[in-house]
Amino acid sequence: MRAIASAAIVIFLFCACSFAQTLDDLKQDGNGGSTDNILTYGMGYHQHRYSPLKQINKLTVKRLVPVWSLSLDNNWGEQAQPIIYNGIMYVTNAKATVAIDVATGKQIWKQTLDWPPETPRIVCCGVSNKGAAIYDGKVFRTTLDAHVVAYDAKSGREIWKSKAAEWKDGYSMTGAPLIANGVLITGISGAEFGIRGFIDGWDPQTGNKLWRRYTVPARGEKGNETWPQDNNAWEVGGGSSWITGSYDPELDLLYWGIGNPAPWASQTRPGDNLYTSSLLALRPKTGEMVWYYQFTPNDPFDFDACWEPIIADIDVAGTKRKVIMQLNRNAFLYVLDRTNGNLVSANAYETANWASRIDKETGRPVETEVAKKVRSGEEVEMWPSTRGGKNWPHASFNPETGLLYAPTMHRGGIYKHLPVKDRVPGQRYQFIENRPTPSEPNSAIGHVDAIDPLTAEPKWRIPLTDHPIWSAILTTGGGLLFTGKETGEFVALDVENGKELWQFQTGSGINAIPVTYTYQGRQYVTVLSGIGGLWWNAAREQLKDKVPQGGSVWTFALFPE
Repeated sequence: MRAIASAAIVIFLFCACSFAQTLDDLKQDGNGGSTDNILTYGMGYHQHRYSPLKQINKLTVKRLVPVWSLSLDNNWGEQAQPIIYNGIMYVTNAKATVAIDVATGKQIWKQTLDWPPETPRIVCCGVSNKGAAIYDGKVFRTTLDAHVVAYDAKSGREIWKSKAAEWKDGYSMTGAPLIANGVLITGISGAEFGIRGFIDGWDPQTGNKLWRRYTVPARGEKGNETWPQDNNAWEVGGGSSWITGSYDPELDLLYWGIGNPAPWASQTRPGDNLYTSSLLALRPKTGEMVWYYQFTPNDPFDFDACWEPIIADIDVAGTKRKVIMQLNRNAFLYVLDRTNGNLVSANAYETANWASRIDKETGRPVETEVAKKVRSGEEVEMWPSTRGGKNWPHASFNPETGLLYAPTMHRGGIYKHLPVKDRVPGQRYQFIENRPTPSEPNSAIGHVDAIDPLTAEPKWRIPLTDHPIWSAILTTGGGLLFTGKETGEFVALDVENGKELWQFQTGSGINAIPVTYTYQGRQYVTVLSGIGGLWWNAAREQLKDKVPQGGSVWTFALFPE
């Protein structure tokens, strides 16, 4: 009996360990760890969205075929990146979390969410969710009504659920959490509704809140002097944190991008408005701010700095530098020293008429007359538009080529600030007129670009004349770039020149984040399909009779020779 009991204990411990990811596992994700697993948002703390896998390459990609597909029974749209561990894939959307057998596509468990039906009215730009985090046998996600949830990775049983904020006040959550040094980190959405933004640190075991770092400092806190002292602008100052940050375990620094101030019209909030439109470097255990860099002081344009901060060690003038890179919404590509936030380079990667350059000494933009006219309330044609030179769809950094591969925007906007009224909780707090500039037929409204980080010059660029790319980009050691189109095609391009080598029609628009991984020695590529999000809102009339709704997971592998 003792022998049987001992064997049972061993089996139990083995099963438990097979679902218990360690901090070392997370550190090695995308950094020498098993290619069977994808454990972090961005395929590594560095957010490279790159894999060295090369079984699928320029020569073999013609044999790439779907091996399974699973319906997600969701018409809101799909934007998530899958997490994969031990042969199980975890995907999320606004409605549910699903565990899937990687080998067969069979659903293992599904947990649906029950948020109030009126919640979508406080969501700025589409009802969505961008993915999960996994750690110590638990799967973590955020919810539209501003909660954080932990599930048992094996069974799907809910372990805890914690409230981050009150959704009726304009707060929502759509981003993927991040585990950094044992702390679960989440951001918040809602700047378009006049929230006061924050980043939270949670205990992943209990769901207890460990710390909160407000992105707009209160009276008496450092940075509040950059807000007016004669009104309450800081209390409704925006500063969302809705895109997942990156983490450097060696420096123990968490990097998180912060969104626009509120309202967009800037006349009631003179000053730099820290820490909006900035990048923050924080200690994950405490939320302590180590340094910050503000990209667009007193942002009156909606130039979020939420976009993915990409970590790399690159050669700068013959010296290897620890840098962090961001293709900012304001159309400039910034390279910062990630140890201290000092500016290394900042150059325009898209058309910008609001600033002529970034001053290398101060790090501040040198604004043009266009920016001054915006603040004075004049109607102007502004480049880039409020959608930016790049929006949330993520870039990839390929360490083999040293280039960033990005889905970029090429559109201006006719823009005018309106008089600011008092904030009403849960209602829009923007006060702008904003419409796209007219464009010539068959002219580019976006691109897929291969960009030099230090010069921001494209090695190549592919024009897009119908719709911008709203899917993230994945690059591989096989010399391929994978991304998706709003019209449903999942495509593979040659990283050397952008030439399309392969495509597959998924049946709905692709707004999600592709990944690649191995299972039993075979390389797979997975992407979620399902039209939704901001572009679906903007181009619904154009797309509604061409692109059906409906969420699904598609997984591909090479057809045997």
